[in-house]
Amino acid sequence: MQKQKTKMTDSTIEALNKKLDRLIEAVARLAPPPVPQTDLGGADCFVWQADPGYLEPVRKVNRVDIGLIRGVDRVRDILVDNTERFASGYAANNVLLWGARGMGKSSLVKAVHAAVNASAKLDLPLKLIEIHREDIDTLPKLMALLKAAPYRFILFCDDLSFDHDDTSYKSLKAALEGGVEGRPANVIFYATSNRRHLLPRDMIDNERSTAINPSEAVEEKVSLSDRFGLWLGFHKCSQDEYLNMIDGYVRHHGLAIDPETLRAEALEWATTRGSRSGRVAWQYTQDLAGRLGKSLQD
Repeated sequence: MQKQKTKMTDSTIEALNKKLDRLIEAVARLAPPPVPQTDLGGADCFVWQADPGYLEPVRKVNRVDIGLIRGVDRVRDILVDNTERFASGYAANNVLLWGARGMGKSSLVKAVHAAVNASAKLDLPLKLIEIHREDIDTLPKLMALLKAAPYRFILFCDDLSFDHDDTSYKSLKAALEGGVEGRPANVIFYATSNRRHLLPRDMIDNERSTAINPSEAVEEKVSLSDRFGLWLGFHKCSQDEYLNMIDGYVRHHGLAIDPETLRAEALEWATTRGSRSGRVAWQYTQDLAGRLGKSLQD
């Protein structure tokens, strides 16, 4: 009888252990995965993943050589100079690149970053971190992660703008220059936008017409762009600049085509698109390479 009782007890304990194991597995599946550890020395470019809060390395960056970005020579030189000064530990400004679509604003940021790192003048490489527009309110969290690092960082937000009911622009204002601590000395912010003041014109006009004190209401909103010490404007390119862009791409990728045919096709392509820009020039080059049976991958 005692042996049977012991046997039943052992069987019961074994069943309970199995149930406990299944319960532990279920609870473990509900728990959030551990936050990956960021190795800042493992790459020069990262993407900020706000949830759970780590920097994802980018092994192959989607960018073009700085020599292929045409028609923006003046703003290119200004951005290179500002970036070199920052990378060397000197004073530099936050930068807003604004203006016409497709004129190479984001391409220029990535190209300048690569060019500065390739200059071999730095003790440590400059890091580029892309932050998505919807994660702007997590900037304080990201800056807290970076401020003790030995590297210098460009925080880059592409196509930054704010809509009517969006109040996250206040987080950006505080992160750039406000707050008790202010922006860490090893961090600078670059942004691109189609809007000079980052806010839609009708939003500014509405504030001006409905507020008790219109000037103060407008000032609150447009002062965001004042946090950027450099405003670099990008404007629609001329026909000659457009053709020069295409010529640069064709030469760089070794595409064999008669110059007169190239000119005629390029102009027709721009006409069908209704615009001339660096993006349109690149799209024509892709089409041409495909027709010639060529790949544009470097």
